Amino acid sequence: MSKEKATCSKQLINRLKRAEGQVRGIQRMIEEDQDCLAVVTQLSAVRSSIDRIMGLVIAENMKDCYLNPVENELEQQKRLEKAIEMVIKK
Repeated sequence: MSKEKATCSKQLINRLKRAEGQVRGIQRMIEEDQDCLAVVTQLSAVRSSIDRIMGLVIAENMKDCYLNPVENELEQQKRLEKAIEMVIKK
């Protein structure tokens, strides 16, 4: 694994851990019967965080397709189409 890829993976793991902590906080809020608006606000923050993580993963995938193309042109085209599909689904 390249140094750049390892750094990216570490950053993604850190973001996921942060989102995991947010979800645990939301669970506590629900257990403590906190205000619905506050819970929904926190859920929205988690969703935004996850969307950002998804964007970063997709960007890394597209970057990898560009920097490390496969020799088979048809296979390369399929890889890029798949990356584009992920962006559109997001």
